[in-house]
Amino acid sequence: MDLGLRDKAVLVLASSKGLGRATAMKFAEEGAAVMITSRDEQALMATADEIRKKTGSRVEYAVCDITQKEEISRLVKAAADAFGKIDVLVNNAGGPPAGTFDSLRDEEWEFAFNLTLMSLVRTVREVLPYMRENGGGRIVNIASSSFKQPIDGLILSNTFRTAINGLSKSLSQELGKDGILINTIGPGRIGTDRVAELDGKAAALHSVSPEQVKEQVEKSIPLGRYGTPEEFAKTIVYLGSEANTYITGQSFLIDGGMVKAL
Repeated sequence: MDLGLRDKAVLVLASSKGLGRATAMKFAEEGAAVMITSRDEQALMATADEIRKKTGSRVEYAVCDITQKEEISRLVKAAADAFGKIDVLVNNAGGPPAGTFDSLRDEEWEFAFNLTLMSLVRTVREVLPYMRENGGGRIVNIASSSFKQPIDGLILSNTFRTAINGLSKSLSQELGKDGILINTIGPGRIGTDRVAELDGKAAALHSVSPEQVKEQVEKSIPLGRYGTPEEFAKTIVYLGSEANTYITGQSFLIDGGMVKAL
């Protein structure tokens, strides 16, 4: 299947590692020009070089703290200036702090609000003029399986990832007339540093090893294993491609069947 991504311009947030990096790699493999971003310039340089060498596609990078409104504005302008357009936006952010309601202060709620939800609001606002000028575009939001089934000890993620889902549904109604399709993806247990960190915290809480935590979680996954960032990225790339012409306002889980909620 031709995904129609050759010479498309793609902006992927939080993309020096993990799910964002795998997503940027897959878009580049399909011939798209990709802008990657994170707060770590050294990591960005290394990731950009690796993607260029493996794919031969154009890869640019820009340092950005997505909790800061002005930095998001500069990032989107840098991408548009580099490529002359923005066809695809992939919203992504590191997970907010773990914790229960009683353990979290206002400062942590406000940080999670800016990191998880307002980064998406601001980035979408900035890219819309470019997509409208192009006659359409694709937006894919990376959230969490917690928008379908809350995860114990991750109340900030449960709250703001669910808000992303509601926002995306609303935007699909408003942006359809502009030819802009927007969807949300909820990863389950994918083998990233974030998931390893959560396994480590669970291990410390229950006085077991991270390996034991992983083995126990895998028993709850019908496919019997954690997913890989590469297989996760395939769905992102499809939804962000020209092959997707009629899917918008939807939310999907990539979790190996782990979530039992309908």
